[in-house]
Amino acid sequence: MLVPDPDLQPPIRPRAKPPRRYPVGAEPLGDGQTHFRVWAPKATSLGVVIERSGADSALHPEPEGYFSGAAVAAPGDRYRFRVDGGESLYPDPASRFQPEGPHGPSEIIDATAFPWSDGGWNGVLMQGQILYELHVGTFTPEGTWRAAAEELPRLARLGITLIEMMPVADFAGEFGWGYDGVNLFAPCRLYGRPDDLRSFIDRAHALGIGVILDVVYNHFGPEGNYLGIYADHYVTDRHLTDWGKAINFDGVHHEPVRHFILTNGIYWIEEFHFDGFRFDATQNIYDDSADSILGAYARTVRAAAGKRSIVLIAENEPQESRLLRPRAQGGEGFDGALNDDFHHAAMVALTGRNEAYGIDYLGTPQEFISSAKYGYLYQGQAYRFQRSPRGQPALDLPPSSFVVCLENHDQVANSLYGDRIRLQTSPGRYRAMTALLLLGPWTPLLFQGQEYGSATPFFYFCDLNGGLRESIQRGRSESLRQFESIDSEDAVSRLAPPGDPKTFASSHLSEVEQDTFPELARLFEDLLRLRREDPRFREQSPGGIDGAVLDTEAFVLRFFDATGDDDRLLIVNLGRRRSGRPVPEPLLAPPFGRRWETLWSSDSPDYHGPGCAPVAGESAWTIPAEAAVVLSPSPAANTRETAQGR
Repeated sequence: MLVPDPDLQPPIRPRAKPPRRYPVGAEPLGDGQTHFRVWAPKATSLGVVIERSGADSALHPEPEGYFSGAAVAAPGDRYRFRVDGGESLYPDPASRFQPEGPHGPSEIIDATAFPWSDGGWNGVLMQGQILYELHVGTFTPEGTWRAAAEELPRLARLGITLIEMMPVADFAGEFGWGYDGVNLFAPCRLYGRPDDLRSFIDRAHALGIGVILDVVYNHFGPEGNYLGIYADHYVTDRHLTDWGKAINFDGVHHEPVRHFILTNGIYWIEEFHFDGFRFDATQNIYDDSADSILGAYARTVRAAAGKRSIVLIAENEPQESRLLRPRAQGGEGFDGALNDDFHHAAMVALTGRNEAYGIDYLGTPQEFISSAKYGYLYQGQAYRFQRSPRGQPALDLPPSSFVVCLENHDQVANSLYGDRIRLQTSPGRYRAMTALLLLGPWTPLLFQGQEYGSATPFFYFCDLNGGLRESIQRGRSESLRQFESIDSEDAVSRLAPPGDPKTFASSHLSEVEQDTFPELARLFEDLLRLRREDPRFREQSPGGIDGAVLDTEAFVLRFFDATGDDDRLLIVNLGRRRSGRPVPEPLLAPPFGRRWETLWSSDSPDYHGPGCAPVAGESAWTIPAEAAVVLSPSPAANTRETAQGR
């Protein structure tokens, strides 16, 4: 049922009987009838036309621009609205399914018919998660929820605990990333029917995997968007975003728009059992009201989830740490945020390229130590790329708040050929950086296929109509020209056209690749097992880590045990071999009466490495080139060695 935000006026309730679950959309009543309700302050009259029977039933006007009423219609029937008696018919702004796409009729869906089996599922917490981002349309050759569900046992065995599903709100065209959704309540027909999505989530929960949904509340898509037929107030020119007018959360007649978005969140939680959300580009969600939509949304969806725990993760380019603080501290109550600083520093370290938004990063050991200890690297300092300060103080936030990655949909696509990062660096450096990603105290995120070394590119693809297609391609080219290496006509001419079906097809993962690079698959399997089974890497305890620079490209992170007897060292070297040098660094000293032994090494032949040499010798240390090594303490060899330790 609808759970209103306790700190807001409750969403407008329909006056029609029987009571509805949600304030907008089509809801079956049983006995062959369905109740409809839509916000259409622009209309003087509104009728619902049932496609099967041709019946045209008038809806009754309500205060504040709503229309509602019942008609003879059942689940599976398709319908549209007639506005002011005109000949044109339009889909429902809160449609639960668009079987023919945004331009076609809406379909009545009975959400209560699905046989859920996850009654014992308690949800997810931020700490301890391994995130996995996937795009349903390219995750499998079929590009459907049913096909994706077949991959869930493999992900569960690997150790994935939380899937981040790229947007699924229906959009125009035959392919797209999903960020131009126009039917926010309608799971995209390209991936299957609504119950296929429910089945995917139910199966994930049975395997111990949570699922969060990437939602877009900073703009509506440009094609197939009929909101303006019903109201002029869904967007406002009070604020401008990267896509034009902002969604109206604080302007004239903003209350029904807020209710629309809040209801959308409740709907995904209640009717699909999602375990939370990843919010796209929150810096473009504008709200000057006393209670921001982000905070209101967080409280509302948590109330809707009841006893089930959910997580909320923000994409926020300015790195506003206030999003991660409770409302009492002026925050929005989110659980996590993407840490782009780590990604940018890693890209510079792996490729040597510090261009565009990577210009203010050096890829040095200190950057990775600071990321492990403090999260964001920029917490209010000057940022040359934007000629302004970047970030807010975040020193007190828990490590699990920061989501870090080497690949995600944006970063893979933001290259000339949509290349995976392992193809842009040496194998040794890639293995070492992967170890840092998966063993660090943050929350790691993998992008589809990364876990088995996929070489499949991931491009930006978007199937909009002719004029919009040209505009999208031009905008994409201009955006990528911020990278000096792409800022030429020759380079831009090689970019994959977003509207070309071949661009979409070439981004599909191949099942064959899962067995093509067994050494890389084994690398991810072993690292995730080590993180899962070793308490030092599993704990993510605040203040439980320190680090030191060992050389220009080498550093150590020490993960502390509360007793002081069972610490771990993670040594990462992205440069040449270091041997026989003095090591006047106390973090390298073993616990009293112990000595360091190699627990794991990225140089293992299992990963196609050159082989593992001893690191911590009796008189000197040898740090292998382009490698990561985990050391754990073991009893000293003899009493003389123990005495020397005193």
